[in-house]
Order: sequence, then C-alpha cells, then structure tokens
Amino acid sequence: MDFTSSEFYMREALKEAQKAFEADEVPCGAIVVCNNKIIARAHNLTERLNDVTAHAEMQAITSAANYLNGKYLNECSLYVTLEPCVMCAGALSWAQVGKIFFGAHDEKRGFSKIQQNILHPKTEVFGGLLEEECGSLLTNFFRSKRGF
Repeated sequence: MDFTSSEFYMREALKEAQKAFEADEVPCGAIVVCNNKIIARAHNLTERLNDVTAHAEMQAITSAANYLNGKYLNECSLYVTLEPCVMCAGALSWAQVGKIFFGAHDEKRGFSKIQQNILHPKTEVFGGLLEEECGSLLTNFFRSKRGF
C-alpha cells in the first residue's frame, strides 16, 4: 500500500468533512477512488436533508455507483474520516467495496465495536489514517455544540 497516496486521498476526505463542519453537520467526509481517480465526494447531509441515513458514506456509495453505472464497488476504495457505523458498514458490504480507509475510530458507534464481520469478506480495512486530524475536527465540532 502506498501511504503517500492514501494520505492524499484522506486529506481530500477531510476537505469534505470541513464542508460538513461549515454547514453545521457532523464533520464526516468521504471519497471513493477507482483506478487512482476520485469518482465520488461526499459529506454528512443528515441535517440539510432531514434524513438520518444521509451519512457521508451513504452519499459516496450512491454517487460512485451512479458514476460507474453499477452497484458494486469491489474495484474501489473508500476513504472516510470517521469509522463507519453499522448502517454504513452494511451498505458498504452490499456494495462490496474493495478497501476501506478510515481516520478516527468511533468508540461509541463504530462498526468494529459492534460487529467485526459485517463487511464483505473480501473488503480490506485500514483504520487510523490521519487519525489525529480527523479526530480533532470532530472534537472541535462537538465542543462548539456543548459550549466549551
């Protein structure tokens, strides 16, 4: 695995997370890469769309599937700033995503805390990529909400 390109792609996901932060959404961003090309960019839209399923990963899956004109993303990699929740992990399993790179671990709702085997058996997972940057954006967001 080329960590230089992985960091580049995670920084692109962080740009999406920053867009969410600025829109007063939980700052989670995601991109989908296929054949070394970004084919989808997304961030949380749950507040804007008034839809609890509008997580960055769900938006990215839909966008990538539309781009590829197919529902399977087995040749693709997802870069997401926060460990996917169980809902998103389930969708990523159905989409058969090839690789998942996530930044910050989600100690409360991350899929690995609840069900390790929810992903497709062939999906490779790499956690903790640029974890500090990803985590600090989330921490700053929730601190601003709590007033400290």
